[in-house]
Amino acid sequence: MAALPREESAPKKAARLDLFRFMPFRLNRLAAEVSSALSAEYATRYGLDIPEWRVLATLGFRHEPCSAQYVADCTRTHKSTISRAVTSLMKRQIIERVENEDDRREFRLRLTGEGAALYEELIPRLLRREQEILSCLSAQERRDLGRLLGKIEASLELVQTSEEADAKEAY
Repeated sequence: MAALPREESAPKKAARLDLFRFMPFRLNRLAAEVSSALSAEYATRYGLDIPEWRVLATLGFRHEPCSAQYVADCTRTHKSTISRAVTSLMKRQIIERVENEDDRREFRLRLTGEGAALYEELIPRLLRREQEILSCLSAQERRDLGRLLGKIEASLELVQTSEEADAKEAY
């Protein structure tokens, strides 16, 4: 039997993963930092944590009440985390439950008047903060970043619009 060439017989060197070049790590770290920067706009002033903000934001851009599961699916946040946020926001009378007209056993969520006012007050602040964060990019780079993120989201079959989310919830 012929001897194996030296490189085949030697144990393979373990590949090293440079986290700072590994895209999932970079995206996760970036998302955490951006989320933290935005939370400064609503945590201190309004006493909202990140999951509560996600519930408020999801309900705020919708015209119709939706389920807590819808919020969890759209935000990619664990259902138990959303459930705790919903309970807290209901106690503060920022959101309320309403009967589902199609299935009276099911309740949906919507903003109260106070919740809608809070949402309307927060949006301009958060949009300004988003612009500050993205100010290091040119207008074309911001468009390119949005397009590239959309391609990745599509490849992972993530919902990208409220219309897609609504259609998915209807199933």
